[in-house]
Formats: sequence, structure tokens, C-alpha cells
Amino acid sequence: MRFSKSQFHRFVVLAAVLSLLSASCARRRKYENPITKDTLQPDKVLFDKAIADIERSRFEVARLTLNTLMNTYDTSEYLAKAKLAIADSWYREGGSHGLGQAEAEYKDFILFYPNMEESAEAQQKVCDIHYKQMEKADRDPKHALRAEDECRLLLTQFPNSKFAPAAQQKLRNIQEVLALREFGVGNLYHHKGSFPAAANRLQFLTDQYPLFSSSDEALMKLGDSYGKMGERFLDRSAIAYTRVVKDYPLSPFVDEAKSKLQQMERPIPEADPAAVARMKYELENRTKAGFVSKGLTIFSHSPDTRMAAKTGTPAMLGLQPSTPVSVPTTATAAAATGAAPGATADVTIQTVGDSTALDQNPDARAQKPADPAAAATTPETTTPPPTTNTKKKQEPKKKKK
Repeated sequence: MRFSKSQFHRFVVLAAVLSLLSASCARRRKYENPITKDTLQPDKVLFDKAIADIERSRFEVARLTLNTLMNTYDTSEYLAKAKLAIADSWYREGGSHGLGQAEAEYKDFILFYPNMEESAEAQQKVCDIHYKQMEKADRDPKHALRAEDECRLLLTQFPNSKFAPAAQQKLRNIQEVLALREFGVGNLYHHKGSFPAAANRLQFLTDQYPLFSSSDEALMKLGDSYGKMGERFLDRSAIAYTRVVKDYPLSPFVDEAKSKLQQMERPIPEADPAAVARMKYELENRTKAGFVSKGLTIFSHSPDTRMAAKTGTPAMLGLQPSTPVSVPTTATAAAATGAAPGATADVTIQTVGDSTALDQNPDARAQKPADPAAAATTPETTTPPPTTNTKKKQEPKKKKK
């Protein structure tokens, strides 16, 4: 099918007009928190003008108008809305500078107006600021950790808010990315044969993020790591395999975990019915990637969260540094935790009240080590000989005549 020259020009003009119309429609986005009160008060007129500028992306002009409102009418009923609108203007402007300013303004709004309904929305937008900047699991986790803290803060401070369910799902997505990062490090240690390091990473992962989509595989590698660390870690290895059979009954690793337990002569547990129902729901509601999205994932800086859990309570505690089980424990710590005591090599520090011993005694590091043979022949306790003053008294000088 051929187009004439005039038809081609018409097509180009029509495409240009449609693009301009779509751009104009996209440029003006309606503001989320307007004031519907119909009045001609001066502060309300200023507020409406600023909102119109925000909707047309004239953010600097809108902020000047809102600051004029706040400085001129310090007793206005629209002060809280004006402060929130300033934060929203920075949020819409975007960019690293704009988002940073928006976060600071939202935090100030929550501090000054904690009981307003908009405070939950402000906290939700702070969470979104870091959630949208979150990168893949093998990159800098700075924004992922901040997003986790802010979403957890929203669920803690505003549990009954309408933004709580969405924040809970975002928290599951964030923890999926953080868990994938830990799993990558633990898998690398396991592949290299550094089994104590692998066990430390994988133990923390499976305890902190039980909703992780690859927790069953992490538990299998955890059990294998403990099994190759010696006989005193076989109980931990059996616990890891038991969790696979009980908590992840639809996993493809269940048969292998049962085989490992049979070889270790350990009982095989029954599957948890709640775990079966949860895994069925996750498999049925898991988001499938299309052909185009699979190709674009490589070029996107944002992580892929399609495998994240859709149900379950996410972890509400922050990162807890853990000590590897291969590190010997002191007798006191073993008694507190119920673990087997190991070597004691603690170094204690205390404040010295009298410093005369430090000032007068010789430095122990400057002394030569004693001969072991001579030390064996000398008695254990020796008393130093009494010190005598051998210095003669000086006779008084005779006066000259």
C-alpha cells in the first residue's frame, strides 16, 4: 500500500497533534490532596494558585506561593496542607535533589502533624522514595535497606492506615531482594568450600527471611555446609533438612532432604498443612514474566520482584549481626545460650584508679622472656631481699676561717 505525498504530510501532522495532546494531558496531573472548601479567603486563593502550578509542573513558582501563604497567614487553617504541598512539589519534581528535599519535608510534616491522616501518606511516600531507587540484589543495597526501614516504620506507626497493606507487600518485595543478596554470598562461600562462612550466611538468611522464594534451596545448602563441618554440627544439619520437609512441603528438594535424614538415621517429620496451603497459594498467584519484560530486565536497574511472596508476615526486625557457630564460645556465653563451652580467650578492659604501678614498674614488653629451664629450677614464690640504703651520710663542711 502506497501513500501519496499529501497523505503522508497529513499523517505526520496528525501524529504531531496527537503527541502534543498526549503530552499536555500527561503534563497536568491532578493533585491528590486538594481543599474542596469553596471560599475566597486570601490564603485559600494562594493555596489554589499553588496547586494549579503544581499540576502544571511549575514547582518553583508553587513553592514561592506556598511560602508566601505560610509567612503571611501564620494562623491560617491551611498551614498543614501548604507544608504537605511543598513536600509533594519536590516529590513530583523528582531527581536525586528533589527526592532528598521531599523526604526532609515529609519527615518535618510527620513531626509537626503526627495525628493527621496525611501523615501516613507522607510516610508512605518516604518509603516510595527509596523503593523506586532500589537496585538489583548484586548492587549497592543502600536504598533497599532504607526502604525496608521506612516501610517497617509505616506499619509500626500507622498500622490501621489504608496504606498499610501496600506497604506490607512492598516490604515483602524489599526483603526478597535483600535475601537474594545474602543467598548469593552464601552460595559463593558454599561453592568455594568455605563451609563455616556459608553456614553463617545461610543460617541468618533462613532465620531472618523465611518468606524468601529460594529458602528451600538455602536450607539444603545450609544442611550440606553443617554436614561438612564435622560431627558436632550434624544436629544443625538435621534441623535444616527437617525444615525443608516440614515448612516447604511442595519444594523439589523434599525427596533429597528425606534421603539425607534417612542416611543420618533421623526422624522424618510430617508436612505442615498451613505450609502446604501457603505454598499452593504462592504458586497459583505468582506473577509470570512476559517475553518483552524478560528481555528488558537485563537493561533495567530495578530488581525483579515477581518471585516475592504474596502472603505471610514479613520480618519486622532489622538486621541482626550473628556470630558463626564455628567460633568458640566462653563458659559464660555457653551457660546463657545452652551451647557447649569452648575456648576462653577474652580480653577485658577496666579503668585503673591508681596509676603508680603503670608509672613506676618497667614495661613488660621491654623485658626479655625468661629461660624455661631456669624458671623450672627456681621456687614458685620468692621474697625479694630487703633494700638497704648504702649511701653514706655527707659530713658537714667545715667553715673556713
